[in-house]
Amino acid sequence: MPDPRQPGVREVLIVAAIVVIVVLAAAALTAVLPSQGQEVVFRTPLLIAVLVVGTSFVLWRILRSPRP
Repeated sequence: MPDPRQPGVREVLIVAAIVVIVVLAAAALTAVLPSQGQEVVFRTPLLIAVLVVGTSFVLWRILRSPRP
């Protein structure tokens, strides 16, 4: 019997679609920034910082989830 807390295909596809939409929106936002703003995005470790913070948040949520 599958674990009732395990996400199904539908949930995985929804999360994947949301991630794609967020990435496309970020690319579009970066494209309309002035050149100084684009320099900050492309020449600094901003993306790495965002990934570290996002990953830390997801791991924190997983570790803090209630156990059955």
